[in-house]
Amino acid sequence: MTGLGAPSASADPIIESKTLLGDPTAPDGSRIEKAEYKDDRHIRLYVFSAAMNEKIIVDVQRPADASVPRPSLYLLNGAGGGEDSASWQAQTDALEFLSDKNANIIQPVGGKWSYYTDWINDDPVLGRNKWKTFFTEELPPLVDGALGTNGINAIAGLSTSGTTVLALPIAKPGLFRAAAAYSGCAQTSDPVGSEFVRLVVNTWGGGDADNMWGPPGSPEWAANDPYVHAEALRGTDLYISSGSGIPGQYDTLDGEYALPGSGGLANQLVIGGVIEAGTNYCSHNLQNRLNELGIPATYNFRPTGTHSWGYWRDELQNSWPVLAKGLEL
Repeated sequence: MTGLGAPSASADPIIESKTLLGDPTAPDGSRIEKAEYKDDRHIRLYVFSAAMNEKIIVDVQRPADASVPRPSLYLLNGAGGGEDSASWQAQTDALEFLSDKNANIIQPVGGKWSYYTDWINDDPVLGRNKWKTFFTEELPPLVDGALGTNGINAIAGLSTSGTTVLALPIAKPGLFRAAAAYSGCAQTSDPVGSEFVRLVVNTWGGGDADNMWGPPGSPEWAANDPYVHAEALRGTDLYISSGSGIPGQYDTLDGEYALPGSGGLANQLVIGGVIEAGTNYCSHNLQNRLNELGIPATYNFRPTGTHSWGYWRDELQNSWPVLAKGLEL
């Protein structure tokens, strides 16, 4: 049996030999320094990023059938970057849901409060962040060469990464054929959006958003705004979702996907409700913009739901047909 339930259709040559299929180096010198084989489906890669001069952990779930080259789904965590307990793996059964899919599931660990973008300056608290470079120039050729993929990619993410997964296909056209954004805000240079970004980076993350894109209104804010550059999403299979912020089925005292205790629930209802209402505003604006441009997308705007894991679990499953289309599965 595999590590997450579904038996492999045939043996995985990488897992069997405990040897990657290649030892690639990215154009800037980034490379895989080490691979740990966790079980019969999971590998942890230690990737040296030349842009950040740092070793990045990348967790991989191998395809159900790895006997031939398969595509890759890059699955991004939210503001904590998977460095805390707020991750797909800790909070949901996402990997189990994906365990019968014929795709490499690529999960980076790191980059908390960074919006997975390239910062213009190093930050005293959050360090050097060159994540756009990492995701577009460094990591994909390493994943493709070491895991023997077929070079087809899709990307999905929640909350702050719901911005990222729309920005990266714009930054590197053709790299990601499908993108699914759950409770993200595409309008980073809009006054509402920029204040939300600053709240995340400065107030919650302890960093300085001026080191990310400069003061609000600086050119980098618009340069990294998926709403502004929505035309570049043409040809990408898109899935965009959010709730309304009104309490829903997962917002119950000590529920499976609720923060624990009455205090946790209050946090989820009040703060999580306000945040989700904001992302709902952004997502509807993006829908209007894409409609103006004649760019098709799949939307799921739920009448209820806060900014929390139960809804993101459901949205990953709901978005799978869109992701699978982009992955040619």
